[in-house]
Amino acid sequence: MKSKIFKFFIIIVLIMLIIAFNSSYKSLSLSNISIVVAMAIDTSDSNNMRVTFQFTKPTSTSDTGSNEESPSIINSVDASSISSAINLMNAYIGKKLTLSHCKLIVFSEEFAQKGISDEVFTLMNDNQVRPSTNIVISKCTAKYYIENSKPIFDSLISKYYETYANSSQYTGYTTEATIGDFFNSLNCKSCEPYAILGGINSGTSTSNSSSITNSNSNTISEANTSSVPSEQDSNIKSNESAITGHIKSENIGLAVFKGDKIVGELTAIENLAFLCTKNEIDGFLVSVPDPQDENKSIDVYLTPQKKSKMSTKIVNGSPYVTIEYSFTGRIYSMSSNSDYLDDNMLTEISNTCDAYLESVFSSFFYKTAKIFNSDIVGVGKSALSSFRTSSDFENYNWEENYKNSFFDITVNSNVKSGFLLM
Repeated sequence: MKSKIFKFFIIIVLIMLIIAFNSSYKSLSLSNISIVVAMAIDTSDSNNMRVTFQFTKPTSTSDTGSNEESPSIINSVDASSISSAINLMNAYIGKKLTLSHCKLIVFSEEFAQKGISDEVFTLMNDNQVRPSTNIVISKCTAKYYIENSKPIFDSLISKYYETYANSSQYTGYTTEATIGDFFNSLNCKSCEPYAILGGINSGTSTSNSSSITNSNSNTISEANTSSVPSEQDSNIKSNESAITGHIKSENIGLAVFKGDKIVGELTAIENLAFLCTKNEIDGFLVSVPDPQDENKSIDVYLTPQKKSKMSTKIVNGSPYVTIEYSFTGRIYSMSSNSDYLDDNMLTEISNTCDAYLESVFSSFFYKTAKIFNSDIVGVGKSALSSFRTSSDFENYNWEENYKNSFFDITVNSNVKSGFLLM
C-alpha cells in the first residue's frame, strides 16, 4: 500500500514539474531566441541613435568532424531609443533578443558627448543586463569598434569581451569599468563616472578576407524598414576593409566623465596612476632614468607594498588632499657592467622611482581636477569626515569644488635589485 502511494506521489510531482517548466522551456528554446554578446550605440542622421547588435551563431561541424567557429552576425537599427531598437530588431530577425549574455556595451565618443544617462538607466532597468557588463567609449564609431573586435587566443567572442580588461591587473594601461559602476557613480555626490577608452589599431599587413572578416553586417531603419542592404552588399564592404590590412580594436587609457557626458581621456600612464590610487593593480612595469647614465633608462617592476592612503581636509574652503603610496621593486633590465647589486645604487634607483611616480601621480590628479573637474577616483569620499552632516557636504557642492583641490603626493619605492640576481 505504501509503495502505491509513493508511486502516485512521484507521478503527481512529475506532472507538476512538466506543467511548470513547459512554457519557460518553449520561450527559452535556442530556436526561439537570439543571443546578444555586444551592443554598440552611435549617433544617427535619421533618428536619435543607431543601435548595433552582435549575435553569436552556433558552431558548425565539418565533414571531418572538427568543430569550426561560425562568424558572428552584426545588425544595426536606427531608432528613437534602445527599447525601440530591441523591439524593431525582434521583428526583423524573427526571434526574441536576449541580453542576459551581453558582455560589452559600446558608446561612440560622439554620442557620449551628448550624455548617456538615459541609455544607462534604461539598460540597468532591464533585468537581463548584468551590472558586470563592460562599458567602452570608442573614439571611432561604436559599430566599427565591435566589427573589428577579434579575439586572438580565445575561440569565443563572448569570452574575449568578458576577460579582455583583465590585463589591467598587471599592466595598468587599461581598467575594468562596468555599467553597474557607471550607474552607481551617476548617483554619487562624491565621485564621477568613467569608462574604458577604446579605439582601432590599424596595421599594415594584408590578409585574406576569410581571416579578417568574421561578421555579416546589415543596417535597417525604424523610419523605413524596407531599406535593408542585401547580404551581398555587406560582404563587399567587409572584403574592402580586409584588403586595407589587419585592423583590430584596442583598449588603452580611460574615458573621463562629468555627470553623464564625456569630458576627456587619460593616457596609459595616467590610467596607471588611477589604478594605483584605487588599489586595483597587482604590479606594473615602469622605465625610469638610469642614475649612472641620463641617456639610458631602467625597467623596474613595482608591486604595491600596501594600499594607498588618502586623507582630505578642507583648508580655507579648498580641499587639501594627502596621498601616500608604497611600492617594492625589482629591476628587469640588467647589464654585466652595472652596479645594480650595490646598495648605494639601489637607493639612487629607488629615489629616481619616487621622483618619477610623484610627477606622474601629481600630473594625473591636477589634470582630473583643474582640466576635467571630475573626481573619478572618489576623493570626495575621503572628504566626508571633514563635514559634520551629509547636508553640510551637499551644501559644499563637492562636484564643483573639486577643481579647487591641492595635492600632496608621497611615494616610497624600495627597489631590491633583480628577481634572481640579488
